[in-house]
Amino acid sequence: MNVVPRDLMTEIPVSPADFRGAMRHLTGGVSVITAGRGKDISGMTVTSVTSLSVEPPTLLVSINRDASSFPLIRRHGAFGVNILNADQLDVAERFAGKGGLKGADRFAGARWVTAVSGVPLLVGALSAFDCEVEEIVERHSHGIVIGRVRDVRSSTRTAALAYWHGQYVAVDQDEDAARLAEVSLPARTRRGV
Repeated sequence: MNVVPRDLMTEIPVSPADFRGAMRHLTGGVSVITAGRGKDISGMTVTSVTSLSVEPPTLLVSINRDASSFPLIRRHGAFGVNILNADQLDVAERFAGKGGLKGADRFAGARWVTAVSGVPLLVGALSAFDCEVEEIVERHSHGIVIGRVRDVRSSTRTAALAYWHGQYVAVDQDEDAARLAEVSLPARTRRGV
């Protein structure tokens, strides 16, 4: 592992509330991470999934070490990443703990298939990835889980579920992308200046 030595400034602490508030400005795609096998399964809603490498296909996700999914990922060495479509708000809320559901109870109300690794993958997700754990890097309260993608399932849907300012929002590729471009680019850029 390559480590770049540096001095960390510690004289001005950032409060968790300030950090959380600032991070709400970052729009994130909503995914459900699944872990475990058989009846010993759990999952959680996250916005921390990112692509790490295309060759080999690799994802990384940041997971709280106190989450019920974390020990299952460690034990079984696999996890699923399910990128939610805009119609799957109920799935996002269940896996975020709404209604107090835990473990296997969170999977009720949706269709799942079992991946080669044994993890559940959501039928109808925009994309679902079956991942084998390559490495877990533990820092502070979370583990950065690096997973080699072993299988990909994609749907023809285009409307995604995103999280922004503490709310779920639907983003449709055709309608919303054009609308966002219109309001986000300066007038001179739109005119070709």
